[in-house]
Amino acid sequence: MAKIQYTGTGRRKSSVARVRLIPGTGNITINKKSLDDYFGMEILKREVRRPFEVAGAEGKFDVIATVTGGGTTGQAGALRHGISRALASSDRETYRPPLKAAGFLTRDSRMKERKKYGLKKARRASQFSKR
Repeated sequence: MAKIQYTGTGRRKSSVARVRLIPGTGNITINKKSLDDYFGMEILKREVRRPFEVAGAEGKFDVIATVTGGGTTGQAGALRHGISRALASSDRETYRPPLKAAGFLTRDSRMKERKKYGLKKARRASQFSKR
């Protein structure tokens, strides 16, 4: 018999998180490491756990996630998005409304602005000199 699992893809900045939710006890595994080993800062760990708190599903699912690209903050945001999508797909009537109200199902579209030629960064020009 196949095990029931729900999937969700989360994105934030240049990070992509592929998330699998399996009914279980609440273990979170990211890139084959535990949540505590993968993220050092407490605020990022809280960010990843927030969808379960909002939906009232703490300790009901185990999370197995693969995260690539970006930095730690972007990866935590991508995980939050992926977990929220997977939760919403598991039980639409129960979990989707609170997650939608909290804004967890909306992809954060803010990206890094591209560098323009003649400038040092996207908007940073070289220092002006009158001479």
